[in-house]
Amino acid sequence: MDNTTALTFTMTAYAVFENYKHGMFAVFLLLYLIAITLNLLLIAIIHQHKELHQPMNVFTCVLSINEIYGSTALLPAILSVLISDTYEVPTKWCMAQVYFLHTYASAEFCFLAAMGYDRYVAICYPLHYHSIVSHSKIVKLCALAALYPLIFFGCFYSLTLQLSICGKVVPKLYCVNMELVKLSCSQPAYISVVGLLLILVLVMPQFVMIVFSYAQIARVCRKLSRESQHNALKTCIPHLLSLLNFTIGSLFEIIQSRFNMNHIAAEARIFLSLYFVIITPIANPVLYGLGTQIIRVHILKLFIRYKISKKRSTLAKAGIPA
Repeated sequence: MDNTTALTFTMTAYAVFENYKHGMFAVFLLLYLIAITLNLLLIAIIHQHKELHQPMNVFTCVLSINEIYGSTALLPAILSVLISDTYEVPTKWCMAQVYFLHTYASAEFCFLAAMGYDRYVAICYPLHYHSIVSHSKIVKLCALAALYPLIFFGCFYSLTLQLSICGKVVPKLYCVNMELVKLSCSQPAYISVVGLLLILVLVMPQFVMIVFSYAQIARVCRKLSRESQHNALKTCIPHLLSLLNFTIGSLFEIIQSRFNMNHIAAEARIFLSLYFVIITPIANPVLYGLGTQIIRVHILKLFIRYKISKKRSTLAKAGIPA
């Protein structure tokens, strides 16, 4: 992209918020603070209690780190552009955001696939669970899930960076790879083809792992008693809901990037495009925090201790013995 002629890109989607951008600034800031707080709280609780240092909870922590990464790649940038008068962003900022957001989304699916594998081993091989999902294997899976999208998307993104950019209008709140390709002086067909192949590379192995894991879980559960089935499936619910939530949000964004969606209201397109990187980082810590019994117990204990501490502080200030 050394041949680019544009120093800035104009993000035209922000015009929708022109009459109430200060209110939207407050909304996006609140969403960012909620996402960061919930994920940090979940990480802190799991880190502080040794009984929570189970493989699934380690994967949950890594997933929360990725949520913070994705939220920080998007929301501070949105806040910055919202308070500007021109809705322009530097090209280098835009290019960096493309890499951050795409690797966030790809890593999210990789971590969810690893968590599906964890559930498969826990339910199908409970007696050998800790020997199969050992500490070293957890480290390897987490490293693979993080590096796989960084390397593969980086290789593909280098093709985009070689294009000369003639346009400067991005009809979204944030930058994505396909929008940069559309702004290029010539839109080579191979970019779109390679992009579709990349989606398969970044999605298909994980998809196969998840389908295989739950097919095996279903096979084993059919042989269990009703109570055992209920207990086994209960441990899968947070993961299934998280997977469904992220898949729906990602499909919204992929469809919008590939097809003309101008027949849909601008506000609806904006909401759908933000879903995977705003709703997911808020929903996941809630699903795993409240949906996992042992973590939920520690969260409740934390709030009970906080209330007791606050009550004692109030009584002390009033001079009343606790």
